[in-house]
Amino acid sequence: MNKETKNIPDVTSCGQSSSWLYNDTVKEHFLNPRNILINDTQHESDGIGIVGSPACGDMMVVWIKVDKDSERITECVWRTFGCASAIASTSMMSVMATENGGMTLRDAKRLSPEAILDRLGGLPDRKYHCSVLGHQALREAVLDFETNHAKQ
Repeated sequence: MNKETKNIPDVTSCGQSSSWLYNDTVKEHFLNPRNILINDTQHESDGIGIVGSPACGDMMVVWIKVDKDSERITECVWRTFGCASAIASTSMMSVMATENGGMTLRDAKRLSPEAILDRLGGLPDRKYHCSVLGHQALREAVLDFETNHAKQ
């Protein structure tokens, strides 16, 4: 959160007593999510990860395609039943997973919510739990790929 927008509420609770801010990067990824799967409930993939958060009721599915020679993620698409923070953080995660030729499987398993939040420019503390869904689903998709496509 930058100092210029520190006290300008972007979203206010129903009681109008508390508010939190979303920076422009978070808003951009929420309003225009990257790599989201809209029309299909299934996607042809090399790995799939499904996670949910009892804390907020969000659900996340991530599908990945992997270049088997380089073990890099070439595609990362996702669907969620989630809030703005979950959508924005997973959108950013999908960008990070596929940019610059794709993230290695090893790096994808090590991707942290903090790295995603850093690229987003942060989220309000009370929305941190929403940011973990994308990286957890990505990790599950990588593990699914490794289980089903282990090198012989």
